[in-house]
Amino acid sequence: MILECGRPKFPCAIDRWLSTIVAAPTRIDRTWWLVMEAKRELEQIVFVVDDDQSMRVALTNLFRSMEFNVRVFGSAAELLASKLPDIVSCLVLDIRLPGVNGLEFQDALAKADIHIPIVFMTGHGDIPMSVKAMKAGAVDFLTKPFRDQDMLDAVTRALDQDRQRRGGEEAVSRVRHLFESLTRREREVLSLVTSGLMNKQIAGRLAISEITVKIHRGHVMKKMEARSFADLVRMAETLGIKRAN
Repeated sequence: MILECGRPKFPCAIDRWLSTIVAAPTRIDRTWWLVMEAKRELEQIVFVVDDDQSMRVALTNLFRSMEFNVRVFGSAAELLASKLPDIVSCLVLDIRLPGVNGLEFQDALAKADIHIPIVFMTGHGDIPMSVKAMKAGAVDFLTKPFRDQDMLDAVTRALDQDRQRRGGEEAVSRVRHLFESLTRREREVLSLVTSGLMNKQIAGRLAISEITVKIHRGHVMKKMEARSFADLVRMAETLGIKRAN
């Protein structure tokens, strides 16, 4: 097995550790999952938008000192024109920018259904602006000059928030993928089962035998990878499946 460890910020020790246990087939799947999770934790980036070059340099040095990947931009337009990686991220955004200001950019991102956590910073202690930004979902609003630790704390919260959001979206996507593997009849059974109907009632609704309902129900449980009936109900709720009357 050849393992590459050339990507920046990824500790090669993880890959070396993996190479030492590949001979243990009973543990390899679990170990590989743990390694991938560890690497994914490191796949995160902080975007900084500020028209002050000295501030961009200072924040770059601060974040890199904590081993954060960072990319800086002089304006919102510059960020939008760049190809950004689809990984855990957050945005450190100056409130006063040339062209589109920070609040306008926050609003534009929300309208475009782009959910990236934002940490605002400003050289002016504008309370109305800070209130508006926080109500719109900003993680924090820091007034310059701020303490390095305050910025690091805010960015850490923002990255955690984005990681949780992405995890939730991945879970929903997985459930939808499993649901798409069901036949039309199995989807009908899923809807009726999770509505609380008994097998006999479902059989009457669908004009099929009770044995056939049990077979469909078993297929649904298997295809949806549901560990229990309660698990199946939660999946139906995630998919927004309406309960049968």
